Order: sequence, then C-alpha cells, then structure tokens
Amino acid sequence: MIQEQIIEEIRKHQTIIIHRHVRPDPDALGSQAGLKELIVQAFPDKNVFCVGTEDPSLSFLTQMDHIDNQVYQDALVIVCDTANTDRIDDTRYTLGAKIIKIDHHPNVDVYGDIQWVDTNASSTSEMIYDLYLYGKDTYFQMNETIARLIYAGIVGDTGRFLFPSTTKKTFEYAAGLVEYHFDRSEIYDGIYNVKPEIARLKGYILQNFKLSPAGVSSIKLTKAKLDELGINPLETGHIVGVFGDIEGVKAWAVFVEEENLIRVRLRSKGPVINTIAAKYNGGGHPLAAGASIYDWKDYEAIMQELENACIQEK
Repeated sequence: MIQEQIIEEIRKHQTIIIHRHVRPDPDALGSQAGLKELIVQAFPDKNVFCVGTEDPSLSFLTQMDHIDNQVYQDALVIVCDTANTDRIDDTRYTLGAKIIKIDHHPNVDVYGDIQWVDTNASSTSEMIYDLYLYGKDTYFQMNETIARLIYAGIVGDTGRFLFPSTTKKTFEYAAGLVEYHFDRSEIYDGIYNVKPEIARLKGYILQNFKLSPAGVSSIKLTKAKLDELGINPLETGHIVGVFGDIEGVKAWAVFVEEENLIRVRLRSKGPVINTIAAKYNGGGHPLAAGASIYDWKDYEAIMQELENACIQEK
C-alpha cells in the first residue's frame, strides 16, 4: 500500500519538510498543516516544518515555519495538493533527500520519488485522513488540532460539501472529524466572510460580467481596478464562485492582472476546462482549474476555447 510506503519514509527520516502550492487555499493549508500535526503527534522527537508564503486571509488556520537551507540536508520533503512543480511554493523542495507527492489533481506532472495521487478524493485533506486511518492502529492518533485542519481543508475544496467531488466517504470522514470539539463556526467565518472591499468587488463583477449565448462568462480585473478598490490580487479567490449562482452560466473565467502576469481562474458546471488551463501554463481539476497568461491578447483565445467547450457540451 502506498500509505505504508509513506509512513515508512516518515519513520526513517529525522527531518520532514512539508510544502504546498502557491497562493494556498484551505485544502492546501489543511493538508499541509494537518499532516505536520499528525506526524508531530506520532513522532514527537522528529523535526517537522511547514513552509511557504503566508496568506494573511487564511492565517487563522495555521502559520508557516521559517527555516534555513541547511535544514533540507537529508530531509524528507512532502508536497501536498500541488499538481505541477511550477506551482510548488518555495523552490527549495529540490534540496531534500527524497520527495513524496500527495495530491488529488490529475497526475499530469509526475514528480517525486513516491507519488500518491487519488483523483477520486474530494481534497488532499481527505487523503490525509485516509493516511490517519491507515496508520491509526500503529502510529497515528487524532486530536482537535488535526481534526480542525483536515475538516477546514475538506470544507474549502468541496464548497461546504456542495461540489460534485463530495462523496459518501467525504461525509463519513466529516462525521468522524466533528466528533472532536473545534469551532466549526470559526472555520466557516474565516473562509467565507469577506471584507467590505471584496463585497464591493462582487458588486462590480455582477454589474460588468459578460455572458455569451453558449453560457460562457468572464470578468477582467485589471491592476488599476484592484488598486482603485484597495484589493490585493491574492484576495480575488473569494469572488470566483460568484458566477456559479448566475442562471445560464456553464463555464467562466476570472482574469486577475498582477505585477508580471495575468492570473486566470477557470470554473465550470460541466464542460471540461483543465485541458484548456494546461495550454496556458496551468492545470487543475476538470471543473476547477487555473492558468497564467502574460498578455491581454490571450484573453480572447481562452474565451474562445471556453466557448467551444460549452458548445460541444450541448
């Protein structure tokens, strides 16, 4: 079993460093920090670190560790919830002795010495709970801290259990996690409550979005507009779901201009979109993906690809 291999590598290494993807979401942080706490609980003598850039909007979940390069010597590196090496936060992951990939995205970019990829899992956090169940009779124990992190990751990646990726197993795992006494309201508020600036951005989107006859919608968020509204590009993740409530929308794209690129967040209610994202420096799930472009001229090309996908879906 792949879980046995992973536990064996954890057992063998004194230092374990856990990475995740850039611009983290609750699943990235929940799986990363949940795994750290699971290892610390089972092996208190080991040195275990979570690394990556802090996201202030999700700091209520966990805090990152800050380590020097030499800590990577002979270390086991585990990368959670990251399909592509280009999206791994902190390029020092290559400095470790061995790399393990734990992910639920399609395994397009095969990296690491051990790959545990389960595209049937609702989230990578759900996979960490799988790991706990596999090792609970020999090593692992659950506690409130671990349960809170894993639950937050599952909630975030299933859209509060509304997305099609939610399965019977997802609900069973959630039922097991809520037996531990953590504050679920704090998690929901932390993930879904938005600042007044984000609320105004949602209003701007609802007033300015485009919708094609095939059901494709989009919005361009230029750097000038974000500066005008006082919004950091990182915060725009809060508004991607706005389009999902609009009647007639089958697929949509949010274009966010940053310093050196334009971030593209793609979502769908049916047409497969991760193949489109892969053409533009990205990837992800069939119905939720991301990409990057470097010129607004590529906007029309992506929109045409989405249009074609929606037409073929009819």
